[in-house]
Amino acid sequence: MMNMQSMMKQAQKLQKQMQASQEEIANTTFVGKSAQDLVTAEFTGERKLTSLTIKSDIIDPEDPDTLQDLVADAVNDALTQIEKITEQKMGKFSKGLPF
Repeated sequence: MMNMQSMMKQAQKLQKQMQASQEEIANTTFVGKSAQDLVTAEFTGERKLTSLTIKSDIIDPEDPDTLQDLVADAVNDALTQIEKITEQKMGKFSKGLPF
């Protein structure tokens, strides 16, 4: 059985690894794209929108629904990427825990 000091050292090491992974995710830029890259949305790993680019040829005052759909697609694509990377990097720390 592990002694308490060894368990504490292991917990501190794990905590540092988790913090490094969180910082890496936070400092990553995620770019979501709609079909044909007509709309792109850039987010930080902290899910903050930093840029939204819309190609001018898609802007049609007669058809706002298409533009809205493309923006939603780009935003959702970026957020899905963030979620996937977060699960890959952070999920390993919770595997095997009883809760």
